[in-house]
Amino acid sequence: MSALLILVPIIGIIIINLPLGKFLQRLAPYFAATLFILQIGLSLVPSLPFWHTGTNLLEPFFMFSVWVDQLSFVMFLSIGLVELCSLLVGLHFLQDQPRFNFINLLLITFIGMNAMVLSADLFSLYIFLEVVAVASFILIAIKKDVLALEGAFKYFLLSAVASVMLLLSLALILLFAGSTAYPAVASALLGNSGNTLAKFAVGLFICGLLIKSGVVPFHAWVPDAYTAAPSYVSILLAGIITKIAGVYALIRLVISVFGFNPALQNSLMLLGLISIFVGALAAIPQTNFKRMLAYSSISQIGYIILGLGCGSPLAIAGAIFHFFNHATFKALLFTNAAAVEEQTGTSEMENLSGLGAKMPITGTTSVIALLSTAGIPPLSGFWSKFIIIWALWGAQQYFYAAAALLASLLTLAYFLNMQRKLFFGKLQNGLENIKEAKPLISFVAVLLAAIIIAVGLLFPLVLNRYILPANPTVIAVSNLTGISHTGELK
Repeated sequence: MSALLILVPIIGIIIINLPLGKFLQRLAPYFAATLFILQIGLSLVPSLPFWHTGTNLLEPFFMFSVWVDQLSFVMFLSIGLVELCSLLVGLHFLQDQPRFNFINLLLITFIGMNAMVLSADLFSLYIFLEVVAVASFILIAIKKDVLALEGAFKYFLLSAVASVMLLLSLALILLFAGSTAYPAVASALLGNSGNTLAKFAVGLFICGLLIKSGVVPFHAWVPDAYTAAPSYVSILLAGIITKIAGVYALIRLVISVFGFNPALQNSLMLLGLISIFVGALAAIPQTNFKRMLAYSSISQIGYIILGLGCGSPLAIAGAIFHFFNHATFKALLFTNAAAVEEQTGTSEMENLSGLGAKMPITGTTSVIALLSTAGIPPLSGFWSKFIIIWALWGAQQYFYAAAALLASLLTLAYFLNMQRKLFFGKLQNGLENIKEAKPLISFVAVLLAAIIIAVGLLFPLVLNRYILPANPTVIAVSNLTGISHTGELK
């Protein structure tokens, strides 16, 4: 039944694009919002029969094995939430045909990301990753101006390199495994642990995913794409697309298919730490706040990669938790970027100051988001960073733990500087008549801020009910003949 998360939006796209005048186009926003809200609700109740009963509805159309476990629910929740926020902010900015086109692209990314989470073989994962990538190129360039086209082109170039790596890796994996199904590949890798070809294939696949994730040194496309895209698109890109297309796939495959080894763990931890510091240090001198947020995203993804590289169950739980937290606080920051940019006409911080008095909701929710990003208690971001650092310390990775803690101070420094420039001080000349963001944008900001606060205050419940069960390390790779304990392979 979980295949309905793919089938229903596909059928919906077909119906709303039927040539029946403007009626179906006017229904499109309500259809998309309903889908996203339903997915959020279903994800919060993993015990529902919807997830665990029924046949694979995709089998009559093509071979597609469905993988559902506790990690999937965290991903589905993140996808539904960020898609909904991007939709609501986009509805404010767009009208008529551009709005309808945007909703179609949103639904395509929704299908692609859901299918990636449900995929149980590498080829299906790759196909739907490319579906998401193609829709993302168009979304980045949706305004059709020079900067947007440049950002989309850079993403396209690096994404093409990643695609070549992934395809070559798939061909090599097929040679020695005879299949691209997760269990078959895992078993083949275990039986060929010293095979140079197998190691090369796995390395290629991981490099391709790191490019999709925007991890240093594969991050060149991130600042331009996030800055050039409209803010309602940046919410989607930074909040979920790069993390599902790259980080989720990396978590799933490293833990459940490729397996850990010391060389891979050390490489991931080093890349994670480099990303943390390069992103943080590059964010400090930025004058454009959207570009600052882009570099901040690189830094925060570094924490997820660092936790994954550590490899302990606690560190991986922290990485999964930070995945969700990053989706919320980064979506909130780009929502507020949309509000400020609309009201003032600029995203250059040197031309802005004193907005707090004129935009109190935007200013207050921005403080909540930046404090969560920096890891200040009791907000949600504190707990995920704390778990990662604690796990690193427990694994005797003292240098990485201390460096991750220091980087949080850098994060706090550049975000407080941004907050000071935008919302504190004397109101900039020419901004006397600006007002608070429109109700739809303010609603999204308040919703995300409430989630950040609630997850932080209810941390024990969230950790025990959703995060710890989502840790796929309970599936022993050596026993992967299907799915055990936490999910089911249909």
